[in-house]
Amino acid sequence: MNRQNFCYFIGIDISKKFFDVAIIENERTASYVFENTKKGTNAFIRLLKNQKIPFYNTLICMEHTGVYGKLIITKLVEKQACFCVEMPIRITKSIGLLRGKNDRVDARRIAQYAAKNHQELELYKPMPEILEQVKILLKIRRKLVNTRADLNKYPNELDLFSPKLGKLAKKNLKKINKNLCDEIDRIEAEIKKLILSDDKLNKTIGLVTSVTGIGQITALHFTVFTNFFTRYDNPKQLACYSGVVPFEYTSGTSIHRKSRIHPMANRTLKKHLHMSALAAINHDPDIRAYYLRKVEEGKNKMLIINNVRNKLVHRICAVVKREQPYVKNVA
Repeated sequence: MNRQNFCYFIGIDISKKFFDVAIIENERTASYVFENTKKGTNAFIRLLKNQKIPFYNTLICMEHTGVYGKLIITKLVEKQACFCVEMPIRITKSIGLLRGKNDRVDARRIAQYAAKNHQELELYKPMPEILEQVKILLKIRRKLVNTRADLNKYPNELDLFSPKLGKLAKKNLKKINKNLCDEIDRIEAEIKKLILSDDKLNKTIGLVTSVTGIGQITALHFTVFTNFFTRYDNPKQLACYSGVVPFEYTSGTSIHRKSRIHPMANRTLKKHLHMSALAAINHDPDIRAYYLRKVEEGKNKMLIINNVRNKLVHRICAVVKREQPYVKNVA
C-alpha cells in the first residue's frame, strides 16, 4: 500500500442480510447499518458523498466473508476506492483480548485495526473475470467429486463384508454415479473452453503444467488462489501458504514437539500438491532418485514427500517467473 496519510478509516462488518459500518475521523466514531443488497450498497456510497468523505484519502477495511462481501467489493472496485479485505483471524489476533461481540462493535474494531495498521496493509486487487469464472467451476467440480466419493464409500465398505448387499447398493447407485461422472466431464470441458479463450490464462497453465507431476486442475487452483501468481513475494511464501513448510514448536527445556504444518495453510492446494508429488516421484527421474536416496538414508517417507511438494512449488514459481516451460533432465 502507498504510505499515504488517510483522514478517514472505515470498518465494515458483513453478514448475509446486513453490513455494519464504522467511520473513524480523528477520534470520533460514527456507526451505521445497511442492507446487504444493491440498494443498501448504493445508500452507503451516498452516505460517504453526503458527508463529503472522499475515496482518495479514505481507507476501507473489511473481513473476508466469501460471497457475502461480493456486492460491496464490486461497488468499491467500481468507485476505485482504497480498501483491503483481511482474514478475520488476523484482525482478531491483532486486537488482543476481547469481551463481548456484536456486529456494531466488530465494525468499530475493524476500523480501529485499519487505523492502527494502515502502513502495512495491502490494497485489494480484483481478480480478473476469467479467473472468477474458473474459480466457480472448480468449486462446483470439487463438490461433485466429493459427493461421488461419499456415495461410493458405503457400498465399497459393504462389499467387503457382504458382497450380495454391496452389489445391491452399487446397482442402485450406478445411474447416479454415471450422472455425476458426466457432470464432472462437462464442467471440465467448460473449464478447458475458458482456458483456450484467454491467452494469458492459457500461457500460464501451459507453463505450470510443464512441471512434471502438475496436472491442469492443480495448475488452475494455483493460478486462481494466487491471482496469476501475484499474491506472494517469493517461493517460500507460496510454499508456506500451500501447507508444505513445517514450523518448529519448542519452548525452554520442557516443550519439544515435532515440527508441523500450520493449520492455516490452504488445504486444497496441499491436497493437490500431495497427489502431484506422488506423480512426480513416479515420472521425474531427478525426484525419483532423490526420493529413493532419502528412503535409503532412513528418512520418514511423509517427510520426503513433503520435501518433494516443496520442490514442486519452487519449480512452479521458477517457470512462471522466467516465462519458460520446465525442461526435465534426461539421464
